[in-house]
Amino acid sequence: MNVQNPANHEINNTHSKIMGYLLWLFGFLGAHRFYYGKPITGTLWFFTFGLLGIGWLIDLFLIPAMDREADLRFRSGQTDYSLAWVLLTFLGIFGIHRFYLGKWFTGIIYLLTGGLFLIGVLYDFWTLNDQISLKNAERG
Repeated sequence: MNVQNPANHEINNTHSKIMGYLLWLFGFLGAHRFYYGKPITGTLWFFTFGLLGIGWLIDLFLIPAMDREADLRFRSGQTDYSLAWVLLTFLGIFGIHRFYLGKWFTGIIYLLTGGLFLIGVLYDFWTLNDQISLKNAERG
């Protein structure tokens, strides 16, 4: 969905603050940071439990800015970022998010191999936003 900002420029509304805050609840594992396209700090949060909870707590206030940044960075379209992220986060080892993206072959591989032995799921945590943005650009 596109919205008008005060300067009358169209901006994408690709990511949801509500989804960001829901993933923040698991943020000590970096889920919200991956969602907003910050895989390096998402990985850091994962291995340090949100910088021992301090970074996780600070992110409570940074989510609106991360949401705006993601809306500017990624392309909106038919494929919904929030739905894809829910599918990846909770059903990634079954490849359901890959089926949603129309990647049937790799979806079946993920289904049969537990997300390609979790390596594929980790890869998708790093790249899902770009995969969706590319898919939306192809359709647009």
